[in-house]
Amino acid sequence: MRLKKALNLFDVFAIASGAMISSGLFILPGLAFARAGPAIIVSYLLAGLLSLPGMLSIAEMITAMPKAGGDIFTIIRSMGPGIGTVTGLLSWFSLSMKATFALVGMAVFTNLMISFEPHLISIAFCLVFVLINFIGIKEAGRTQTALVIFLLTLMILYIIRGVPAVKMDNLMPFAPYGIHAMFSTAGFVFVAYAGLLKIASIAEEIKNPARDISLGLVLSLGVVSVIYALMIFVTVGVLDASVLANSLTPISDGANVFMSNLGRIALTVAAITAFLTTANAGIMTSARSLVPLSRDKLIPGFFARIHPRFKTPHYSLLFTGLFIILALFLKLEILVKGASLVYILTNVLSCLSVIIIRESRLQNYQPSFKTPFYPWLQIVGIVGLIFLIIEMGKQALIISAALIAAGFLIYWFYGKTRGWREYAFLHLIERITNRQMCDGQLESELKEIVRERDSIIQDRFDRMIEESIIVDIEKRISVEEFFKQVAEAIADKFTEEPASLYKSLIERERENTTVLHKHIAIPHIIVEGKQKFSILIARCKDGIDFSEDAKDIHAAFVLVGTQDERNFHLRALAAFAQIFHEPGFERKWLKAKNIQALRDIILLGKRRR
Repeated sequence: MRLKKALNLFDVFAIASGAMISSGLFILPGLAFARAGPAIIVSYLLAGLLSLPGMLSIAEMITAMPKAGGDIFTIIRSMGPGIGTVTGLLSWFSLSMKATFALVGMAVFTNLMISFEPHLISIAFCLVFVLINFIGIKEAGRTQTALVIFLLTLMILYIIRGVPAVKMDNLMPFAPYGIHAMFSTAGFVFVAYAGLLKIASIAEEIKNPARDISLGLVLSLGVVSVIYALMIFVTVGVLDASVLANSLTPISDGANVFMSNLGRIALTVAAITAFLTTANAGIMTSARSLVPLSRDKLIPGFFARIHPRFKTPHYSLLFTGLFIILALFLKLEILVKGASLVYILTNVLSCLSVIIIRESRLQNYQPSFKTPFYPWLQIVGIVGLIFLIIEMGKQALIISAALIAAGFLIYWFYGKTRGWREYAFLHLIERITNRQMCDGQLESELKEIVRERDSIIQDRFDRMIEESIIVDIEKRISVEEFFKQVAEAIADKFTEEPASLYKSLIERERENTTVLHKHIAIPHIIVEGKQKFSILIARCKDGIDFSEDAKDIHAAFVLVGTQDERNFHLRALAAFAQIFHEPGFERKWLKAKNIQALRDIILLGKRRR
């Protein structure tokens, strides 16, 4: 059963933005300031900048493969089930910890207004959001949109009122603990941008993934990065260093300076709203991180089950909710460092996956958005992110190794014997070694994903292409030799003999050439009979010699039909003409690996239907 498509561009923006704006802004600046001083402004900007390569890489892959748990799904198809299992569990862990971090922050801020046991507050809100997400993605998306609009309004008010109150003396010395502290703090606050990759988890439920995923991610990163920088600038500029370094409510404390107690209350409400959006988005997306692993049999199958009424992954939601409730009892520092580390690792794997899947040259990998400056952007991202992990210290490396090892153990003892599938890295090895290692399973899966993404409904032309005869001619031949092969191949579908079909093809070509382009021809004839039509597709890399002016025909599409099929005959001609004019058609045609690849080029070609 498929998940329901119900989210639009603003939902994508709201989920990604709301997932980012939470504890990373309303709690973390105080802890980060104690590590780096005013240089945390640069730390936050640096973390956002290093999020860009991973975000763009994920955007590319999930516009090609918009499936539930998008980043995990794409990494499995790129690097294989072993790495995919590790990535999936890391992503689920990171998203869950981010949601936990938000719930802890919400409890801290709620306690400023009402005195109540913090853990009970966190658990209560966790159960509420599990219930909202259980009911449906559309309801969760609407909740998220309303909360984000309210939150952004209060944050912009904070910036407008706060900039005039900034004391530049508070920014000096700018980096009291050195450059090293600034970089290590960038790794520490990296979790503040973790919401970016959450969209990948709900890609299957976005109405127009080809456009809305990349655009929504770029908008959310741009808006949030600017707001982070300005709000932290204001906060550092209005609070004394001794106050900020010991504060778990830095933004509220800053508002109290220049907006009085009313401002403090308003920003406390904003903080609680931010925690709500992050917790909601975290539960929504972390639960869906388990779906692709379960569908691929890398973890138990019940995680992929979809509720028949609400169309949501109810078992994954319940399991994730339980894990988050247990994680609420961990220390705050562990939550922050664990979530940041895992998010960094996920970004590294995303960048690496794009390189592998592009270099494997899978024909049916057809993203609607392509990362600019490939592969340099990915290489810079990988190097920069690994540098951040190193800068975070020995403990960070130990935690990273432990999480990776745990993921591999789960794959080794459970998924290895159940969840094998073809992946892009095998295609890359096949291309480098020139050894046959793949059977086309991944290409077939990608074709079906593109059809679903673009809402392609098979028509008669598609069915004819599926059934058509395809010949791949190895050496240069004359048009006469080619038409003899055609006549013999399709004669059994008509009442005419091969010789008669050959004669008709030759006469038609002499009467008026069927060459449409210097490398493409569409020979077509009308034959006797009723309700019969056939298509033969041919490729000749060395070229078919049609005439003096057309000696190198690499693609020939032969249409043979009876008079009563004249209308479909014309529609087929128009369909081929549209497909030929698609940019890169000839390059793809000559590079296609086999007959099925040739067929797929036509089936996935852009045309009016």
